[in-house]
Amino acid sequence: MMEYIIAIFGIIALIGAFTTYLRTSPFDKLIGVAIMTGGVIPFVVIKGYLDVAIVIALVVPVTTIFMLQASRRGMR
Repeated sequence: MMEYIIAIFGIIALIGAFTTYLRTSPFDKLIGVAIMTGGVIPFVVIKGYLDVAIVIALVVPVTTIFMLQASRRGMR
């Protein structure tokens, strides 16, 4: 059963990576990075780096908000 869960999170991470690579809009790229992060965090937790997973979970949303605001200003 654990193999299926690992495969699902791996697919989520790959979908996020491909979305980030293929899209041209900065908003779409940031959404792809967030999806990829959601797929990678379980692998970090499985390896036992819970503190790193907490830092990733706190840093990615905050930086995403700042990057969305910066790219919105650049579009005007």
